[in-house]
Amino acid sequence: MGIHALRSRLVENEDSFAARRRSKRATWLVETFPDLAQMSIVDLGGRVETWARAAVRPKHVHVVNLEAPPPEIPDWAEVDYGDACALPPAISHRRYDLVFSNSVLEHVGGHERRVRFAESVHLLSDAHWVQTPYRYFPIEPHWIAPGMQFLPVRFRTLVARRWPLAHSPAKSHEAAIQQVLWTELVDRSQMRHYFPQSQIRVERLATLPKSLIAVLGSP
Repeated sequence: MGIHALRSRLVENEDSFAARRRSKRATWLVETFPDLAQMSIVDLGGRVETWARAAVRPKHVHVVNLEAPPPEIPDWAEVDYGDACALPPAISHRRYDLVFSNSVLEHVGGHERRVRFAESVHLLSDAHWVQTPYRYFPIEPHWIAPGMQFLPVRFRTLVARRWPLAHSPAKSHEAAIQQVLWTELVDRSQMRHYFPQSQIRVERLATLPKSLIAVLGSP
């Protein structure tokens, strides 16, 4: 099997291993919040297309991220350009039924900004679902590279440029080190620190913790 076919089977196509894991996690979300279809949610760092494909879609979805809004936005959604660690008053003064975030916490830029991200989560709602990959799972999930997260920055940068399973290998050293420095996986102690009142659920793969989910406000 070629490298591109292997990556497709692992993470890219609709029947990939990663897609099945996301589907299972989505089912877990609905089981945790059975009224999801009637809820207003804010998705910090997400995309409208994720909810357009969802089996159960909230009544209203407000996406806040640092990407340009898509050209077309459905009537059940709104999109704002914004930093989840420093929300503008027009967003921070609002309240939602649920704050949702998937695989964003590890990209916000260090401990101080993770604290500010958690503050935003707590400010916007009494309920949240915040997922992030677990630092000590043996495969780094962004590059599908064994143990990459434990290497010095220099070697992680080399992996980011040359590892064949990477989705889009960096085209320069500067681009690679930028990707590496903005990806910092966290462990359970950190998640408990950022979300002290939450239940920290563990998503497992072959008995090994694969990701962590801070959950608050479920029935």
